Amino acid sequence: MGIEIIGIGSYLPEQVLTNVDLEKIVDTSDDWITQRTGIKERRIADKNQATSDLAIKAAKRAIKKAKISPEEIDAIIVATITPDMFFPSTACFVQKGIGASNATAFDISAACSGFIYALGIARDFIRNNSYKTVMVIGAETLSKITDWQDRSICVLLGDGAGAVILRNTNSNSDIMSVHLGADGNYHDLLSIPGGGSRNPATHKTVDDRLHYMKMEGNKVFKLAVKSMADAAKKAIQMAGITCEDVKLIIPHQANIRIIEAVAKHLNVPMEKVFLNIQKYGNTSAATTPIALEEAIYEGKIKKGDIVLLVAFGGGLTWGATVIKL
Repeated sequence: MGIEIIGIGSYLPEQVLTNVDLEKIVDTSDDWITQRTGIKERRIADKNQATSDLAIKAAKRAIKKAKISPEEIDAIIVATITPDMFFPSTACFVQKGIGASNATAFDISAACSGFIYALGIARDFIRNNSYKTVMVIGAETLSKITDWQDRSICVLLGDGAGAVILRNTNSNSDIMSVHLGADGNYHDLLSIPGGGSRNPATHKTVDDRLHYMKMEGNKVFKLAVKSMADAAKKAIQMAGITCEDVKLIIPHQANIRIIEAVAKHLNVPMEKVFLNIQKYGNTSAATTPIALEEAIYEGKIKKGDIVLLVAFGGGLTWGATVIKL
């Protein structure tokens, strides 16, 4: 038996923050942001919206499309680096919010690779007959951990959520392969230094702005390109197909130059690569499910097509998955 995505949904906050808006906040320009990143605007959550609020909206849309009741969901996995709080898990808030009273619920933290990590866990749950119906959510409110004084980072990030519901199927649909990787030697290149047990919150950590995301962009760029390209090739090989069999590549929407470089390494034209970075920026774990739903909605992919999702994030982590819709 295969595994099918029986429902998919996403949610983007209403507030739009454009590059022109950012020109009024930090020393930057629309031209600079567009040329360096490919981003024109991003969505920002309301001050009263937590990550679970976005996740719940995406989850409800996925449930509606799946035409199931929330009680049929056996497990909820939320990939996020911006949980509502350290504990309980954001997934527990989602469980309550959608009425999935029979579901186990937990979070995972793998940064921008989180959705693919969670998808791999869900696949194994279903194949092992541990759970029948599993919801996987990538959700972030990165605006809450953005230093709006740091022009190198604040131009990149946005908020959003995407959810999929998976179930066994007798059709040809399947999660054909999942390849995951990590290298903790580079943990300091992309992180939030303050707030955990290493640097608990103090007046000093707040004054030093350690509770915001920090990134060494140039080093991350090189590692992202290599890791994403290698992961994509590995996942394709594991699926027993070639790159030509893939209808559409959906990469993590971090930076247009990273995406173009990955496409070059894979020797595929950009016409075969899905982009929505210009509208939403980098929403971390939410980027791939949001893009997957948009690609389906726009008719770029349909039932029976093979899709490659690939991502890279802090940890460092990376992952790729080949899905037959």
